[in-house]
Amino acid sequence: MTQASPHGSQTGPPEIAILVYPGAQAAAVQGLTDLFLVADLLARERRETAPEAGVLLRVTHLARADEAGGAEAGSEEAGGGARRIFDTAPEAPRNPAPAVVVLPPSLGAPPTAETLGGLAGHLARSHAAGAALASVCAGAFGLAETGLLDGRRATTHWIYAERFAARYPKIRVEAERLLIDDGDVITAGGLMSWTDLGLRLVERLLGSAAMRETARFLLVDPPGREQAPYSAFAPRLDHGDAAILGVQRWLRRPEAREADVAAMAARAGLETRTFLRRFRKATGLRPTEYRQRLRVEEARESLEATARPIAQIAHDVGYEDAGAFRRVFAKMTGLAPGDYRKRFGRA
Repeated sequence: MTQASPHGSQTGPPEIAILVYPGAQAAAVQGLTDLFLVADLLARERRETAPEAGVLLRVTHLARADEAGGAEAGSEEAGGGARRIFDTAPEAPRNPAPAVVVLPPSLGAPPTAETLGGLAGHLARSHAAGAALASVCAGAFGLAETGLLDGRRATTHWIYAERFAARYPKIRVEAERLLIDDGDVITAGGLMSWTDLGLRLVERLLGSAAMRETARFLLVDPPGREQAPYSAFAPRLDHGDAAILGVQRWLRRPEAREADVAAMAARAGLETRTFLRRFRKATGLRPTEYRQRLRVEEARESLEATARPIAQIAHDVGYEDAGAFRRVFAKMTGLAPGDYRKRFGRA
């Protein structure tokens, strides 16, 4: 695969710049760096490149130029409110723009324009100069601040999906996807999906053979996974509608397993049409969809923890037709029940 966009006159190795913004996950920053260093080493060995020929990939870390504490030892101005604090090839010629700029995950609050500071402008300028932009997990919030995701598809950690969609309504969120590659913009889902992003970038910059060799060396799966099997159903409970909240809690009880919409509305003390409107406003789902998600979540727990037959699990969670259960389960998780058990079952 070729690079997503031209970078003018290339005099040095392609640069992957990782933004070390306040709150960025250090494990992802260092893990990506190590992945690219391994890919570079393996590719040079395979191509029998002489040491004096230099590296095939350059990795840099960029931090806010205005961060308290001043410049670190060995840092240099990278321009536009960013300073370079790490460089795997400081002696190599520099290209007009990085090949890729990466926003890693955050273990705290998702990044905003304020926490990124001058790095937000650096992102936009790098993209205008030909760099691809990439994010992992909550890093998508920082990428969205540039406006470059408007009108596009994007993914983030499934637990952030609702918040992300509410904050950036112009972006089409596909949280079931682990990685969405739009060429000049790439978004990856959960915290550990930096491995998927890293391998995708190795494939783009060094070729598919280098990507597969790196994956084998690190014992990680090549890109192609999906996020849906890993996501748990986390219903909204902070909406403030006491009648709907009461129904949500009731639906988890065994006696409510066969409840229809009329029974739910009666439980809420509301007329059916009013109940349907308020339920969807509060939870973001229709009552039937909500109940399906509860059933699938219960089935997932049984598949993970027990060896009960799938037909029995389907019956236990409220499905008389095991075939219908299998179809709903596969639609919501991306895996058939048997495949889900093979991947996540404790046995």
